[in-house]
This record gives sequence, structure tokens and C-alpha cells, in this order.
Amino acid sequence: MIEGDSNHCQIVEKSLVGKRAVDEQTFASLAILTERLERLKNLDKIFGDVEFSSAVKKLKGQKNAVAVG
Repeated sequence: MIEGDSNHCQIVEKSLVGKRAVDEQTFASLAILTERLERLKNLDKIFGDVEFSSAVKKLKGQKNAVAVG
């Protein structure tokens, strides 16, 4: 499971820095990481202020813009 988590992080990171295309795999990995972050927040309030970087938030916005446009 740790390897899978790392893979999702690597996919998003490489997409952010331009080492791979931003594609459905990127957004699927981002969705998985978002779900896991929400589970952490629900698990303990100590994680309540944890959030994605502004670059990741911008990437998430690209998915929404593509879906609408």
C-alpha cells in the first residue's frame, strides 16, 4: 500500500513539474489522494488544517475547467 501511495504522489508530482502529461491518470491519482486526505481529516482533528499546495489546487481546477468547458 505504501508503494501505491508513493506512485500516486509521484504521478501528481511529475505532472506538476512537466515530466509527464496531465491526463486522466493524473486526475485519478489526485482523486485518490484527495479521498485519503479527507479520511485522515475525519480520523482525527489534528489533520484538519492539512491541505494540498496551491499548485495541486490549481491542477484540480484544471480538471473542473475541462469538465465544464
